[in-house]
Amino acid sequence: MARGIKSSIAAPPAVPAPVERRGFALSIGRGFAALHIRNYRLYWWGQLVSLIGTWMQTTVQSWLVLQLSHSPQALGIVTTLQFLPITVLSLFGGVIADKLPKRRLLIGTQVVAMTTAAIFGLLVATHLIQLWHIYVLAFCTGLVNAFDNPARQSFAVELVDRETLSNAVALNSMLFNAARIVGPAVGGYSMAFFGAAPALFFNAASFLAGIGALVFMKPAEMYPARRSERGNVLGQLHDGLVYSWRTPSVLLVMVVMAAIGTFGYNFSISLPLIADFVLKTDSGGFGTLLALMGVGSLVAAIMTAYLGRPTTRRLLIASAAFSVLLLAVARSHNFMLTGALLVVLGFCGITFATAANTLLQLNVRDDMRGRVMGLYMLLFAGSTPLGALIIGVLSARVGVENTLSICAGLCTLGAIAGTWFQRRHPLEVEGG
Repeated sequence: MARGIKSSIAAPPAVPAPVERRGFALSIGRGFAALHIRNYRLYWWGQLVSLIGTWMQTTVQSWLVLQLSHSPQALGIVTTLQFLPITVLSLFGGVIADKLPKRRLLIGTQVVAMTTAAIFGLLVATHLIQLWHIYVLAFCTGLVNAFDNPARQSFAVELVDRETLSNAVALNSMLFNAARIVGPAVGGYSMAFFGAAPALFFNAASFLAGIGALVFMKPAEMYPARRSERGNVLGQLHDGLVYSWRTPSVLLVMVVMAAIGTFGYNFSISLPLIADFVLKTDSGGFGTLLALMGVGSLVAAIMTAYLGRPTTRRLLIASAAFSVLLLAVARSHNFMLTGALLVVLGFCGITFATAANTLLQLNVRDDMRGRVMGLYMLLFAGSTPLGALIIGVLSARVGVENTLSICAGLCTLGAIAGTWFQRRHPLEVEGG
């Protein structure tokens, strides 16, 4: 009996604390499960550095244009030139992404982009930069992105198995959209404290991280998607457009993205205009606004990794909230209020964009992914020339506040159209 008592004392009940800690660790790890795969981990960290640098350059570029021209219309022109090649060529870029090895294609585009960024930095550092230089460099950047973006958007899913696919797509969407906000925030502060040239040189150097990650991947550990059949490029482009039109789960995302991508996601032009013409702040204040928007974006980016597969309900709610908040930002004249609104706007913007990207990636056929993502990039970034031109021209005529209010209304119409479409095709949309 004594031995029994002693035994029970020596062996206490199962240790609940370690079990709880292990459960917590597992829940944390689940949100970043794809990062346990070596190839994807290399890709993710390389692209994080590279994309932050890219958006730093975009921020510096916008501010330099305003300082050189003091014209909203000039800012609209340079943004149009940067995204016009995406408008014209991103669909063909999607076809190329379905036909060629994406890894080699990405290495090539990254090398060209690095060279362009280095030239930009040298022109600024030597005080030789002129407005027309920025126009030419912006157009060259757009040419590269027209082929780089569809390949990059569809490449991540080839680095993981099917069980980890949803998480990889969510993390890739988080990466792309968070860098779109974090990069400008860092660029704004860098420009305020160190000038424009260091931010541009950082962007040139950042491409080495992306290129190095691609070079050091192990091809044997990849999961290459089925390539499209050989055939006429125009014919394959037609097939991709028909597939997108006839697949309700794809068409719904494209309908909403057409509105918000064109009129809402033009932060590279709308935020500089708000900072300069509405709030009348300097580059430091501009950087603060971008940083505040980045806070909300990062919170949303982290949450999406844990929420699992997105739904059309989340997509539509986020798009509607984004539209309303954009209107509130447009009408605000108070710096602190605008900053607070931008935190929430960043949260809704990333939630919407990540849901859109993930729903597409998970619902399309492997051999169509490049072409569908090419269409997605056309609406997400390729529509920017139209939106930027409208914002630049209207801002010069009716003011920044009224212009962005109109844009918010058009984004709302996109959310309404998406909701109507979802109700007419509930099973096809949800079932993908």
